[in-house]
Amino acid sequence: MSEQIEVIRAPQVVYVYEAPVRLWHWVNALAILVLCITGYFIGSPLPSMPGEASDHYTMGYIRFAHFAAGQVMAVGLLGRAYWAFVGNHHAHELFTLPLFRKEYWREVRAMLAWYAFLRPRPNQYVGHNPMARLAMFFGFFWLSLFMLFTGFALYGEGLQHGSWADKLFGWVIPLFGQSQDVHTWHHFGMWMIVIFVILHVYAAIREDIMSRQSMVSTMISGYRTFKD
Repeated sequence: MSEQIEVIRAPQVVYVYEAPVRLWHWVNALAILVLCITGYFIGSPLPSMPGEASDHYTMGYIRFAHFAAGQVMAVGLLGRAYWAFVGNHHAHELFTLPLFRKEYWREVRAMLAWYAFLRPRPNQYVGHNPMARLAMFFGFFWLSLFMLFTGFALYGEGLQHGSWADKLFGWVIPLFGQSQDVHTWHHFGMWMIVIFVILHVYAAIREDIMSRQSMVSTMISGYRTFKD
């Protein structure tokens, strides 16, 4: 009797994200978590604490954590921009978008159909897929810049006129009209980031399970695995 031999093809493994990109991703994720939690309490403060105000520094600690996380995010984004020039070709995907290529928008539509459960299987990409790239460019990069500019403008207001933050970002407040308007838009931007994070985590886990390619583990090891 002839023995049937099953041939199992090994998954394809491609190195995508270099160590600085992965480190930035997780540090940035932690900074955003701290910023959103502390930002929520800054916008909706805790009830007054009993006793003398001088005995408590709760909001002071919350504001300090918010400012520190914002500065970590700003420095991290500058470092990430530098790595876009010196890293591999996947490192610049966050900052560029082929808006004028028809093939790109065709792939975006295909990925939208996949996310809407209208396609049985998606196309596989080594780096970000076209839809994810679009979301990262507008939903993260430009939104992060908006939050950093408005956040440092408000920080400069607290440091008072003539401070480094006021000199660099003080022009933002009159651009919006007044300080309260900047507060409102900054708080609105926080909820946009929360929505982006929810969609980002959902899409990454969904792709890991359904598209036969690694996502979450890729941002840990740097290697993307494609399965049959």
